[in-house]
Amino acid sequence: MHPIDQQRTGQKLKLMFKMAGFDVKYIQEYLNLSCPQPIYRWFKGQNLPTVEKLYALSILLGVHMEELLVLQGQPMNIGLYKVAQEPKDKRLLYYAQRLQRAA
Repeated sequence: MHPIDQQRTGQKLKLMFKMAGFDVKYIQEYLNLSCPQPIYRWFKGQNLPTVEKLYALSILLGVHMEELLVLQGQPMNIGLYKVAQEPKDKRLLYYAQRLQRAA
């Protein structure tokens, strides 16, 4: 059994929301949260969303719940793309996803 990598899961969530065009304020309102701090804690890897929040986020992003999580020792994947840790590669991934949606 592989435990969930909170740090990398937070990075993945942040990247997925950015790629989808959702800002923290929108996510806060969508999840009916009284403040944005839980979202920032997720992004920093300090904790994980509850199962109910993960389900809601999966609906918002149009993915399965398990696609939001990164397991320890496993690569961080978004869709068909393996996400590299370099900022340049992250920008390329962002533009590739946008082009894919436009096609």
